[in-house]
Amino acid sequence: MKVLFLCTANSCRSILSEALFNHLAPSGMRAYSAGSQPSGVVNPLSLQALTNAGIDTQGLASKACDAHRELAPDFVISVCGNAAQQECPAYFGTATRLHWGLDDPSEVTGDAAQVSAAFARTLAQIQRRLQTFIDLPHGQLTTQQLQQELAKIGSLT
Repeated sequence: MKVLFLCTANSCRSILSEALFNHLAPSGMRAYSAGSQPSGVVNPLSLQALTNAGIDTQGLASKACDAHRELAPDFVISVCGNAAQQECPAYFGTATRLHWGLDDPSEVTGDAAQVSAAFARTLAQIQRRLQTFIDLPHGQLTTQQLQQELAKIGSLT
């Protein structure tokens, strides 16, 4: 199973989602990420939050959707409001598309501890969603049941 996480800049929320998914997922499940307007740089605070959580950051990079033209993902999950409103490239084919909006921790202002706490909260929310997704009995659900479960996951805080 291949999952592609999308956001606008591919520097924060989609990167956190990709890295955490690959950290949690069993063999046979793999995540990727991309941005509709990639910044070209991963937010250093995203990398720090992942490192603090013991999650490997090697190979993470901000990239455009075109980087995954041949991927054929099973799921395309947008994680920010802007990406949810943009049309998903046609080359993602028949992938199940869904939106799991997340507040952007990089927009939090305050001292270093407050900003770090915002990243930790976002990572914890992503973990709750991803663990629930990974634990689904994917092969045993009808399409309608799967859609219902995926919608519930997107509302987990």
